[in-house]
Amino acid sequence: MREFLVEITTTVPEGTGQDEVDRRRAAEAVRAKELAATGHLVRLWRPVGELRSIGVWRAADEAELHEKVLGTLPLRPWMNLTVTPLESHPNDPGRGEDSR
Repeated sequence: MREFLVEITTTVPEGTGQDEVDRRRAAEAVRAKELAATGHLVRLWRPVGELRSIGVWRAADEAELHEKVLGTLPLRPWMNLTVTPLESHPNDPGRGEDSR
């Protein structure tokens, strides 16, 4: 699978009831755990003081990432995404000797 850096900003539409927001956020947490268990969600961070997320996600290609991974998130209709495909860097200290 390829890796992607995904920046996510979620904006709740004006007039959305708190019950709907709570329901979607709870479903989002469940779906994130499922995607992590299948190897699609690798890491997820929230920058200090900001209401956005930055994560490393995996999928076969960008189309699969959008359709079958990010597209399955309950909050997706409220998300603005920036997706950056990643490749290994030759100086990455996390690369194993066998991956060179």
